[in-house]
Amino acid sequence: MTAPWRVGTRGSALALTQTKQTADRLVRHRDGAAYELVTIRTEGDVSTAPLASLGGTGVFAAALRQALLAGEVDLAVHSLKDLPTAPTPGLRLAAHPRREDPRDALCSRDGLRLADLPHGARVGTGSPRRAAQLRALRPDLTVVAIRGNVGTRLARIEQDLDAVVLACAGLRRLGLDDAISEALPPAVMLGAPGQGALAVEVREDLSDQDLLAALAALDDADTRASITAERALLATLEAGCSAPVGAYAEVHDGRLHLDAAVVAVDGTDQYRSQASGNATPEGAAALGKLVAEELLGQGADQLIG
Repeated sequence: MTAPWRVGTRGSALALTQTKQTADRLVRHRDGAAYELVTIRTEGDVSTAPLASLGGTGVFAAALRQALLAGEVDLAVHSLKDLPTAPTPGLRLAAHPRREDPRDALCSRDGLRLADLPHGARVGTGSPRRAAQLRALRPDLTVVAIRGNVGTRLARIEQDLDAVVLACAGLRRLGLDDAISEALPPAVMLGAPGQGALAVEVREDLSDQDLLAALAALDDADTRASITAERALLATLEAGCSAPVGAYAEVHDGRLHLDAAVVAVDGTDQYRSQASGNATPEGAAALGKLVAEELLGQGADQLIG
């Protein structure tokens, strides 16, 4: 009997849900395939400090990557926005399933939309990017820094906040669509680069042909093109998750379109750029670099810090 694939995951409800959904799709591509989830605690799960003070994006990925390199798991499933743009020696991102809704979601008392929140309303978020765009859109709001899992953040609406901003993708994967008062379109609020997308990571020397075939079948070409452009932009800006950078790319009629913005943390200034290019891997990377260089030419580096 073939040994089950060992799939590394964080232990939050969202991580377990999206990892199981991904693993379920993988095993459909091999007769008699099975998997077991291996839950790994990361620094980002253990600490309650702000993410920026922990070093940013990689705090949710480092422990999973160490387990992969040590041979404790065969693959790991990440939220793509949790991954640094620099590659990890010995590992590669082997598949990106079709992207879930990339928008930010406003979850509020009485289902109010962003424009209808009362003057001075308290809105919670743990993201500098969301905080910056909220202040730019509604300078009268009181933006409150929060952390915790999805359930913990939603509970704050009944306690001391009027609303919170979360990712549509996470809420939908957890079956919490009813919590969304308003899905904010990219024209209003740009999500984080890679938001809504997952990444399946493996060792570079992976030789399991069945797993390689399953990963190839899972990979979505349009999603890969979009996130390649977004992450190339982030890399060129030399920005991490603590930087107020929003980006969204999508493929239309074979062309890749990228829209990006860098917003001052206090919301008083912003730079925005967009462009289109080829949806090939090379074209996507070039497009991300092009838009980033346009933003830098405008002076966006002054806001990234």
